[in-house]
Amino acid sequence: MDKYSVLMSLYIKEKPEYLRLAVQSMVDQTISPDEIIIVKDGSVTPELLAVLDEFTEKYPALFSIVGYEQNKGLGYALNYGIERSKNELIARMDTDDISKPERCEKQLEMFAKNPELAIVGSNVDEFCFDPKNVVSVRAVPTEHKDIYEFAKRRSAFNHPAVMYKKSAVLSVGGYSDLRRNQDVELFGRMLFSGCKAANIGESLLWFRSDDALAKRRKSWENTKSYINTIKKFRKMGYSDFGDLAAVAIAQTGMFLCPAKLQHWIYKKFLRG
Repeated sequence: MDKYSVLMSLYIKEKPEYLRLAVQSMVDQTISPDEIIIVKDGSVTPELLAVLDEFTEKYPALFSIVGYEQNKGLGYALNYGIERSKNELIARMDTDDISKPERCEKQLEMFAKNPELAIVGSNVDEFCFDPKNVVSVRAVPTEHKDIYEFAKRRSAFNHPAVMYKKSAVLSVGGYSDLRRNQDVELFGRMLFSGCKAANIGESLLWFRSDDALAKRRKSWENTKSYINTIKKFRKMGYSDFGDLAAVAIAQTGMFLCPAKLQHWIYKKFLRG
């Protein structure tokens, strides 16, 4: 099964130069997608529209640009795109990261080897400014049983590096309307419902790690959202009280500690 769609959500505050690199990295995959869906989550700038026009003019049969006028959040945008995708396999991609050329080929190979899989992710290389400047690696568990346990407390996938089955995502109702951590919540529901998952134990994507990411991690909105996600897992019987307590303490502690200390903790204990 070599056919797959790429799904991206575009927001007005994204940078055109980042978008161009992200989209080009999916066009240049060693096994090309036969559809790239970009959902405009609300109105976007003329500069972003110009980048979209570049690609649609060059590859008119490849791109499907859809969307709506009012910003409704990432979860809504991704559901909107999933419903309109023509393929069972969908590769997620963010508009500021860069996929390595062999990313999708290796994920397709995993699905071919194990048709039971619903999600296939990978490690990512985190970089600042230039992909050559890799500052850390976010490694995730590779085997299903380890992923299942890991996801009770922490994100077991790198969201922009995931490929999943459309039918499996829709079977649990798709993304929720959370403003943050939509991926963590969706994948937890998928795992708890019986979906099988794997991660490829190598980095298949360059993940942009900059000041904007640090600010999102440091926000109380993000902290509260993550705790509430694990609280939801506990309510449905996936996580237990110990998981929730550990997450609440860790997330609150990371929020309260100085930014430099938070960054050191991430590099020392949470990254390779």
